[in-house]
Amino acid sequence: MLNTPIGRLRFIGTVEAISFLVLLLIAMPLKYWGDIPEVVTYVGMAHGVLFVLYLLAILNALIVRKLSFLMSVVAVIAAFIPLGPFFVDRKIR
Repeated sequence: MLNTPIGRLRFIGTVEAISFLVLLLIAMPLKYWGDIPEVVTYVGMAHGVLFVLYLLAILNALIVRKLSFLMSVVAVIAAFIPLGPFFVDRKIR
């Protein structure tokens, strides 16, 4: 799966989407309702790294011409939407 640009994009997209959901659904409530702000620091940092890796994977797939320009734009926009990378994964699979 990690041998091709599309495989790497799908894998990183899935992990990034999961980290986004963990940030929104677990870390943020723990910060505001549980008064544990440290959780957002660590989960947010991990999500930020994964977000940058996802954007680099999109760029890599675009450069080697495994992903069209339009689909690359859709993938970047989807990165800002919860569950968005899951829909991109389904589309490029």
